[in-house]
Amino acid sequence: MPKTPYTIRNYRPSDFDGYVKLALEAEKLKPGGGCTAPQVLAEHLRRPNYSPEQDMFVIEAAGEIAGFINLTPELAIRRVLIDYFIHPQHRRRGLAKGLLDHATQRASELGAEVLQANVRRDNSSTRKTLSRLGFRMVRRFLELRLAISELPEVAHHAYSLRYLESGEEALLAHLQNRCFADTWGYNPNTAEEIAYSLKLSGASAQDVTLVCEQGRPVGYCWARINCGSERGGEGKRGRIFMLGVDPSYRGRGIGKIALLAGLAHLKSRGVLTVELTVDSQNQAALALYHSLGFELWTSSLYYEKRIA
Repeated sequence: MPKTPYTIRNYRPSDFDGYVKLALEAEKLKPGGGCTAPQVLAEHLRRPNYSPEQDMFVIEAAGEIAGFINLTPELAIRRVLIDYFIHPQHRRRGLAKGLLDHATQRASELGAEVLQANVRRDNSSTRKTLSRLGFRMVRRFLELRLAISELPEVAHHAYSLRYLESGEEALLAHLQNRCFADTWGYNPNTAEEIAYSLKLSGASAQDVTLVCEQGRPVGYCWARINCGSERGGEGKRGRIFMLGVDPSYRGRGIGKIALLAGLAHLKSRGVLTVELTVDSQNQAALALYHSLGFELWTSSLYYEKRIA
């Protein structure tokens, strides 16, 4: 039987159906809660500061898409995030190295200094491949879950709560970048990026609750409902996407106020289970989440390779 010829090349718009098919296969083999709805994947490819024709490479085999590597440039911190998948029928042929070579060249052209990949702890095959290709593990993040039942009452406080309003994307970008300026792996967001995120399927400005002192936002909670979260009979699931407090206001209980407001928002929309991701070294955040009943269910690892 003749060997299958492989071509690694830039993504083309005509590859979209094949990309969706492969993304579905990846989620089926290694469920991670990722959304594979075609509309959501299409929105992901249209995000700001990203070009699928330049920042994605695919493996073509006999007219089919057999694998891909996706690059997310985060150039303010000189890194590029990668995620890749190769169909099991086409593994052990050196294709992962081929994809990585293309990704490395593109990242170097962009001026990045490191490649990073976030991998679920139980994805042993990808972890082994990355290690073999020169990556090393640099950070561990924890995935926590909470089954919403009765939320505790928030003690009287001097802060007011309100939802973000359309047109306030620059305000949120400023607050968010201030909150996370000292956080590992945080790439500053722009108002354009936040505006795009708030216009995605199922999203709205009311997903963001602001905690204000005399009208000035000093903290916030950005909560989302997970795409396709009612599949499998588990009920609707939500996520605390971001939770931040202005550094000048930390230690005043604002994080708890914002988190409880975000949880109440999700509960009002029928969410039964809430998930979030937290840096394993962020002890203050871990203490807050554990105090409200969040429990560990899995973890993910960041792998890194320097290219400059």
